[in-house]
Amino acid sequence: MNIKILKLLENNARMSPESIAAALGMELGEVVSEISEMERVGIIRGYKGVIDWEKVDGAAVSAIIELKVVPKAQLGFEEVAEMISRYPEVESVSLMSGACDLIVTVKGTTFRDVSAFVAKELAVIDGVTSTATQFIMRRYKEFGVELTSTEDDGRGKISL
Repeated sequence: MNIKILKLLENNARMSPESIAAALGMELGEVVSEISEMERVGIIRGYKGVIDWEKVDGAAVSAIIELKVVPKAQLGFEEVAEMISRYPEVESVSLMSGACDLIVTVKGTTFRDVSAFVAKELAVIDGVTSTATQFIMRRYKEFGVELTSTEDDGRGKISL
């Protein structure tokens, strides 16, 4: 496993094996082989573009849902986390330390859609004892990519 290859791909998933080889001073065949092996064993799980959905008409609404869950014997939180992961509305599920057990990121068409999903799907799962929903109002950085621009967004300046 070559951490340097992973860091380059994490920064730019479209980087070609030729460019990676040149940047790291490696042979092209070695880079291709390393990437193939990391995909095969599941270190590289996929490639994804970072989209600034605020610039797309009909953009979706996202929310972060905090869940408190009663863990099951021998399974812990795994069963609930895996069940939640299967919903198409769910973008991510993470086990947390602190005030909540799981953090779930959800995307829907409207605030009402997300609220209904939480009420009708997440809150009723066996073992879920409470939910707390925070709607994402604006994203400034996603997966290490800054989404802000220097152009005026019409909200005016704040002076201190």
